[in-house]
Amino acid sequence: MKILSSSFIKSSSKSIDCPDQKFNEFAFIGRSNVGKSSLINSLTNSKKLAKISGTPGKTLLVNHFLINKKWFLVDLPGYGFARKSKKEKRKIEEIITDYFLNRTSIKLTFVLIDIRLKPQKIDIEFMLWLNQNNIQFKIIFTKADKLNKKEFIENPEKYLEILFNDIGIHPEHFVSSSKSKLGRDEILQTISLEINSTKV
Repeated sequence: MKILSSSFIKSSSKSIDCPDQKFNEFAFIGRSNVGKSSLINSLTNSKKLAKISGTPGKTLLVNHFLINKKWFLVDLPGYGFARKSKKEKRKIEEIITDYFLNRTSIKLTFVLIDIRLKPQKIDIEFMLWLNQNNIQFKIIFTKADKLNKKEFIENPEKYLEILFNDIGIHPEHFVSSSKSKLGRDEILQTISLEINSTKV
């Protein structure tokens, strides 16, 4: 898939305020500081489509971007930022839950995981929740350029093994780097295949 156009459409705090559901939606979500904005910009060949901040947890709304005038890329709030208050964390959780349970045009969700880290409880719990609610998802391991060759091979395998042993889930995955654009073509190809398989 070639990205010919990308534009910001709307930020929403509630699913009812999101754009009309006439396009397939592909949701991107992960812990704060996982590299979500960088990945989105890499996928769309844009430096500024998704705002990149040195401060984790800046995305506090559901952001819709229209790609090729055919599908929505949805940037969701990052979860798990320790410095946020309980009230803020609860609000983000409500926004995420409301979006996933009430949007019928979500075609696929990409859960972003920092490839350098061992499985975190909050990520495992979130993927279990997605699975329990029959929400299709795949993992994108980010920041692969920060690993050596041995870690590059072993880290995803170890992560998926632990995930399967803990909650019985073994999702499809991609290994990516926003810096080198590793995994970009594979992710876009998956989106293209999903769009062509069915219509909203």
